[in-house]
Amino acid sequence: MPTDSLFRRFLEKHNGWVLSFIAGIAAFGTYSCMYAFRKAFAAGTYSGEAFLGVSYKMWLIIAQVLGYMLSKFIGIRYVSAMRHENRSRSLLILIGAAWVSLLGFALVPAPYNILFLFLNGIPLGMIWGLVFSYLEGRKNTELMGAIMSVSLVFASGFVKTVGRFLLQEYHVQEYWMPFVTGLVFVLPLCLFVGLLQQIPQPTEEDKALRTERKPMSRKDQQQFIAHFRPGIILIVLIYLLLTIARDMRDNFEVEIWSDLGFGAQPGIFTRTDFPIALCVLVMMAVLIRVKDNLRAFMLIHYMIMSGLLMVLLATLLFNKGYIGAISWMSFAGLGLFMAYIPYNCIYFERLIASFRYTSNVGFVMYIADATGYLGTVSLLFVKQFTSLQVSWLHFFKSSLVAVAILGMIGVWLSLVYFRKKYTRTFSVIV
Repeated sequence: MPTDSLFRRFLEKHNGWVLSFIAGIAAFGTYSCMYAFRKAFAAGTYSGEAFLGVSYKMWLIIAQVLGYMLSKFIGIRYVSAMRHENRSRSLLILIGAAWVSLLGFALVPAPYNILFLFLNGIPLGMIWGLVFSYLEGRKNTELMGAIMSVSLVFASGFVKTVGRFLLQEYHVQEYWMPFVTGLVFVLPLCLFVGLLQQIPQPTEEDKALRTERKPMSRKDQQQFIAHFRPGIILIVLIYLLLTIARDMRDNFEVEIWSDLGFGAQPGIFTRTDFPIALCVLVMMAVLIRVKDNLRAFMLIHYMIMSGLLMVLLATLLFNKGYIGAISWMSFAGLGLFMAYIPYNCIYFERLIASFRYTSNVGFVMYIADATGYLGTVSLLFVKQFTSLQVSWLHFFKSSLVAVAILGMIGVWLSLVYFRKKYTRTFSVIV
């Protein structure tokens, strides 16, 4: 349409802070809306309901995470090979399919509706890669990625707040609540995807600063893995730990807050998550001022290690009674997302730019993501189907300590490997 062309030309003309801000907001809005179709069901407790002796909510979480994990494995090939002109249509089709699954979840009686949570997860796992592909490989990717990544912290709590509000104020039936929550976000989703589609391709300056990004063939993917194999193994292991901790907090936040005595406050999710989102946004956006890609890549490692140290200290202080529940959830959450979010945008962006390796973020990100969700599924089965009988609160606290310690060791080894790899590749001492 003419208006589209005019707006695109406007963005091309203002290929700086204006484009970066608009693109970041479009990505943030799109991914936040996706959460309405993915996480709203977790606002329900489904208390008193069980299937084969296992709580019903546990079945729902396992079913969706299984679908989401499968999606990540599909995305290793699908997302990295996606042609640019097909992205917006694919976004709407995938999220639309997930919404239809939520309708099936509402209409089909339990326990058969568990299947529809599995189907709901399959298309949604590919959304992140498609959205971030609009942002990567640009001189201001950090700013755009930082704005988008706020959705990883903010959206889940916000969507659950909306879901709890529909349950408590409008008395929407628990099985219909996920579908109705999705309905609330349909129009904003379409607007944000339309805005994404207007973002122009990276300029020649962007390519010179950050390396050209392109769809990857199977041969390209194999060569990338061969080139960075030890580093990728370390990344995958670290991300596995972080995904388990993050998903535990995300999927069972309602139960954790209830055990802490805040179950009757639906706004507690946004109250704690919003400040975390702002802090992480500022920290990642500051990296845009670091022009040297390798230096920024090394700084990201230190940021991740600092976050894990914060997780460890906050949990130990809470266990000893030196800080309260809200302070613990806030500081542990901040530290966890300081470690987790960089892997979802700026870590792989600067990795590719540092080594000047023509490729795209989606491929390596989906390798890590697929493995991470495999870990989440494994954890859910261990917790639920073994003799391990502890509350999610105690399980979460113990897991955070282990993740923090092992994660810091892994990140340090990763830093050492990539520093030596850079020295060998470019014959430069760093």
